[in-house]
Amino acid sequence: MEWDDLRHFSAFALAGSLSGAARALGIEHATVARRIAALEARLKLKLVDRRGRRLVLTAEGEKIAALAERMAETSRAVERLAQAARSDIDGEVTISAPPAYAAWVLARRLVPLRRRHPALCLRLLGEAHQASLERREADIAIRLHRPDAGDLTAMRIGTMAFHLYASPRYIATIPAAEWAFIGSAGVMAGSLQQAALASAAADQSLALHSDSVDIQAALAAAGGGIAALPDFLAAGRSDLVQVGAKEPLVTREIWMAVHTDMKNAAPIRAVWEALREEAAGS
Repeated sequence: MEWDDLRHFSAFALAGSLSGAARALGIEHATVARRIAALEARLKLKLVDRRGRRLVLTAEGEKIAALAERMAETSRAVERLAQAARSDIDGEVTISAPPAYAAWVLARRLVPLRRRHPALCLRLLGEAHQASLERREADIAIRLHRPDAGDLTAMRIGTMAFHLYASPRYIATIPAAEWAFIGSAGVMAGSLQQAALASAAADQSLALHSDSVDIQAALAAAGGGIAALPDFLAAGRSDLVQVGAKEPLVTREIWMAVHTDMKNAAPIRAVWEALREEAAGS
């Protein structure tokens, strides 16, 4: 039996779709489908029930998926052990972070690190969802809360303050009683800053929504209303001004996490220390 066939099947079972598995594995969805078909042929079992456009695990598929995930976890543990034993600062390190924080804060911190270690390959992923460190979706994760699940080592590296922002022209021309607010959508709809914005807006309109902080900032700068933005995103901009109280609307903690098995791997430790030192000095 080919382990790769099981690995692709396990990724499909976990993601719930061919496209999701393909994204997780970094391949084409046709490759995932071909691997699953090969596994079914080897086992002489139907693992996936094709119902129109939907793909659903059969009863046998669910049992084998559970076993395959256990095998995949063992494989990942072996990989973590091997990588942790390396002493050279080279290879690839993947960092997952909220998109705006990745673009406006982490990018400038990682460039000098890459210059110091030219054999290091850095992948910076701006992701709204939480990448799994246990499944090696990322090596280091930046999160806006303290991780409380999994075998992770985490440390707080700072805070992220949010204030209300709008364009200067909007504040100058629109009466306060007529202000509109720009809210969050998608996975951000349940965020602490969205709850604080809704409270600040009270009964006033939330006519615009976005799942991207960068887009919310663009909408505010274009005169679309008032948005709750992290201060680092508005700093130094002439098209956005702070509105209301000087105290933050809400403050989020910034945490950095790594799988405990990987914390001593030389490439990951180099990135971890660089981000920690940068955060301490900022």
